[in-house]
Amino acid sequence: MILWLLNHLSTFVIAVLLVGGLTALAVAGSLAARRRFPHLAQGDHNEMVGVALGMFGAIYGIILAFVVVTLWTQLENTQNIVAAEATDLALVVRSADAFPPADRAKVHEAVSAYAHAVVEVQWPLMREGRPSYDATGAQTHALYQALQAYEPKGVRAETFYAEAVTRLNDVAAQRRARITMAETSLPVLLQVLVYGGAFVMVPLTFLFGLRSLKMQLLFVSAVAGLIGFSLLLVVALDRPFAGDLSVSPAPYKEAALAQFWAAGP
Repeated sequence: MILWLLNHLSTFVIAVLLVGGLTALAVAGSLAARRRFPHLAQGDHNEMVGVALGMFGAIYGIILAFVVVTLWTQLENTQNIVAAEATDLALVVRSADAFPPADRAKVHEAVSAYAHAVVEVQWPLMREGRPSYDATGAQTHALYQALQAYEPKGVRAETFYAEAVTRLNDVAAQRRARITMAETSLPVLLQVLVYGGAFVMVPLTFLFGLRSLKMQLLFVSAVAGLIGFSLLLVVALDRPFAGDLSVSPAPYKEAALAQFWAAGP
């Protein structure tokens, strides 16, 4: 459900649906509660309700803060992994510039095929929550074959060859880490706490009575809006490769890798 929302709707539309929808439900629920139980407006139970709101609010706030910080850290880590993979791939290209023309061309061809496979094949799968190692498996194997086919001669060639091999091994490691991050999502238990907690906190505000209907609705709307915005952050950050805040494949098209996109694959 979250993946569908992130892939088919903009963050603004999701915000309107989530924040606006939760606020509208809270207002409607508060009006229904006052109509069904008119004595709530007298505030006879405000002391007890205030204690409950304070206790549940503190616990729920800690949970939300923990989840948002965790998801934001996850997004930053994913961006670093993507940047590191693209950087290592570019350094393979730089090191291969010291190879003879024929061997250099083979490495460049393999790097180009890998970069295009990551962006055009593997990235859409990760966006849909279906990451696949096979999407770039052949291209990764071809990269190793291109380097293994070259026999360096001389200290200079051996130095750049060793650097290229080291960077290629790093690319393989970052590739695995990137796919692993594409498979991660908020654990079910935390989802229950985050989304279920909202449906506990908002109805509790209906029981806090104020004589002024306008002040009552303002209070309920403010709490619902704040919770809705927090849930929006959770939804937007839950999947690092989906939505408007997703990680971009741009690093695979920049610096030394830009040459492989100028004229297409």
